[in-house]
Amino acid sequence: MSQESGILPADQTIVEPKTDEIAIKGRLLGDFASMEARLSSLQLFISKTTADSLTLAMIESRDIQKRPFLFLIMTFEKERISLKYTIAPDSSPKMRRVFVLKTLLSVLSLVTDLYSADNAELFQNADSAIDDLLNSMTQSYSTLFNNYDSLFNEYRELKRLNLELTSSNKNLSVQATQISEENAKLKERLGGLESYSDESLMVMVQEWLESHDSTIDVNEFGSTYKIIPPRVEQILNKMVSLGYIELKG
Repeated sequence: MSQESGILPADQTIVEPKTDEIAIKGRLLGDFASMEARLSSLQLFISKTTADSLTLAMIESRDIQKRPFLFLIMTFEKERISLKYTIAPDSSPKMRRVFVLKTLLSVLSLVTDLYSADNAELFQNADSAIDDLLNSMTQSYSTLFNNYDSLFNEYRELKRLNLELTSSNKNLSVQATQISEENAKLKERLGGLESYSDESLMVMVQEWLESHDSTIDVNEFGSTYKIIPPRVEQILNKMVSLGYIELKG
């Protein structure tokens, strides 16, 4: 038979959850109807009010036959709070007890003016549950947690460094763009400086020699006309080879 029919195979049996209960002294300050109205916003609970109590039921899961499997029932009486709950077979009873007390504290925080729990008993139960849970932690778990904490700190540090590197990379990208633009301008300028034809340069050199007593300083000439010195030397050599000018010893 399949599970869809509501019957388990012959080799499988239903493992019923364990049950436990916590009782804490309390005191009704208002009335149960007001508490129910206040807590109606908590859609996790099914509530029922009588003249002497308010019951909140939270059904967390059901079995294959749709019966409540994992649940928590809180009953508030005029001088007592009763917590009845189930524990799944494959879960920790100590962890479950902490969850139940935490849920109770959440409910009590919403009705502090209507209902008061005995602080001594509440704190003792909470302290005992937390102490049992901490003592049940094995050394391997503690080591695992410490490793996690260490890795998390390293992750935060790496994330910080990544943000810094990202910012630096953006700055370098901006600088690279600026350098590339300046380089393009220099190339353009250099191309302009080298755009003089040989004939034009020879005329310019001849005019320079006539106005400078037949002498020429390559660097000064190049600076004056924005021409690189090697280009000036090239044109001087050409003029000498063509016989336009003579070198003096």
